[in-house]
Amino acid sequence: MTRPWGTYSVLYDSDCKVKRLVILPGMRTSLQSHRKRDEVWVVVSGTGNAIVDDDYYFLEKGSIVEVNKPSVHRIENASDDNLVLIEVQTGEYFGEDDIIRLEDDYGREVCPG
Repeated sequence: MTRPWGTYSVLYDSDCKVKRLVILPGMRTSLQSHRKRDEVWVVVSGTGNAIVDDDYYFLEKGSIVEVNKPSVHRIENASDDNLVLIEVQTGEYFGEDDIIRLEDDYGREVCPG
């Protein structure tokens, strides 16, 4: 699936959901949270940054970041190469409509503050 920040593909979707995310150079995901799922990110290649609530992380190959609902989070690629992650979602629901956007660089609807 194509998104303004890059692409993702679903590798597994049953009792959990596993995605491969590719964040393009200079791009970032929306600042968001979820009500019904937790996420774990594992960096496969590239470098970047992540925010989870008030914690900031430098991402590099092998980095692991846990995002528990309803933490506010974002991934950013400030490098010149793709940032590739595996995202494992666990919880009761994995639909894209569980994304609560708080800020978005691409004009997508955000949750009223």
